Amino acid sequence: MTMLWTFEDLIAATHGRPIGTMPAGITGISIDSRSISPGEAFFAIKGDRVDGHDFASLAFANGAALLVVSEGKLPALGRLTAPMLVVHDVLQALVDLGCAARDRSAAKVIAVTGSVGKTTTKEMLRHSLSACGSVHASVASFNNHWGVPLTLARMPETTAYGVFEIGMNHPDEIRPLVKMVRPHVALVTTIAAAHLGNFASLDEIAMAKAEIFEGVAPGGHALLNRDNEQYALLEQAAKQAGVAHVHSFGADPKAEFRLVEFMAGPQGNVLWASVDGQTLEIPMGAPGRHIAENAVAVLGAAHLVGADIEKVMNALATMQPEKGRGRRHRLAIDGGSFTLIDESYNANPASMRAAIALLRDTVPGEGGRRIAVLGDMLEMGEFSQQLHAELAAPLSEAGIEDVWIGGSDMAALRDTLADAARVEYRDDADSMQEFVLKAVRPGDVVVVKSSKSTGFSRIVAGLLDKYEAFSDTERAE
Repeated sequence: MTMLWTFEDLIAATHGRPIGTMPAGITGISIDSRSISPGEAFFAIKGDRVDGHDFASLAFANGAALLVVSEGKLPALGRLTAPMLVVHDVLQALVDLGCAARDRSAAKVIAVTGSVGKTTTKEMLRHSLSACGSVHASVASFNNHWGVPLTLARMPETTAYGVFEIGMNHPDEIRPLVKMVRPHVALVTTIAAAHLGNFASLDEIAMAKAEIFEGVAPGGHALLNRDNEQYALLEQAAKQAGVAHVHSFGADPKAEFRLVEFMAGPQGNVLWASVDGQTLEIPMGAPGRHIAENAVAVLGAAHLVGADIEKVMNALATMQPEKGRGRRHRLAIDGGSFTLIDESYNANPASMRAAIALLRDTVPGEGGRRIAVLGDMLEMGEFSQQLHAELAAPLSEAGIEDVWIGGSDMAALRDTLADAARVEYRDDADSMQEFVLKAVRPGDVVVVKSSKSTGFSRIVAGLLDKYEAFSDTERAE
């Protein structure tokens, strides 16, 4: 197996003190004793809820080649005979190793932030740039104070493209992370009312996202959404941070990378985008205008790092949505089928509107309904009731007549819709799951959308467990 870090380089980066017989190097890095693979180093990070040192012996039993532990915890490890690298602070050692990985890398690096679409855009970049060279990208949503350095430290020296997601809930969280990543391209997907409970306005959110410009490599690029109201604010912030080149994407006629047209239909979705003066026609593997908007950003970022745009286009045509982010399932029911669109990973007003538009553009089967199963959007603070109630407008404009909603905050939407739709309301995800599993019928299109911690993903899991995947071949036989 390929070595990720030699022992000598590991010592040089972390300034650790070795104990025991050291391996020649490590093949990977883990902070989870349950999923560690043989040959990897286990970094015993102390988190908010658990301390990795409590699982050091389990990590070693599961094949860890090396344990990275803090000096202060060494006495508590007792008679553990595993090879150890002793450091002052394990998280700081991981940060130092991540910075060393960035220093040694010749990869073109893209950092992605934004209120909506970060992970989807990151995954689209991973998928499409893989057609052009080796890609290293954040796993899942590893976008915080431990996820970013962990992703950096895992980056192989031979990587051609690095793609990093950087998130935040409060000001001053992106700044230290982007200074580790030092991207050649900083991409801001959009600014929307996510985590609005921690900010006074969308402009404040924009300025927190603008911290990403402070780490852009000399001669690097900022790529901004020109359709967003905060575009001018972000453009000014990028220039003030010293970013050499500021670019834009979107449907705006002035956008450098422009969404010319998007067509959604039962036979597929097609995006027309203008890149470097050429209009490209791209069949989209993943449905939805919001996905097409992300695709234009991906094309722009790929162009800025010198990737082969034709290969990127072809890869976008095969891109499929991730679990919880628009993945579709066709499920068998009563001699027919219904379509489930899983948008259960997270929610804010902008992503809710995108999911509603996706439902609008999906054609039900004969006798079927378009059904929006919606749960609370969290972290909306004092604006919560208003933002939930305002979802009535896009639902009405999309012609969604069946709205099944759950959660205390969604009561505001229930009261606003009144007689404008067929509304089913339940207090929580479990009550809603019980109802949905019995109420779906052939021909329906069902979208499930909510903030992650409301548990609405259990509704998706329940539907997938109860109803089998539909097979046209089997039905024809």
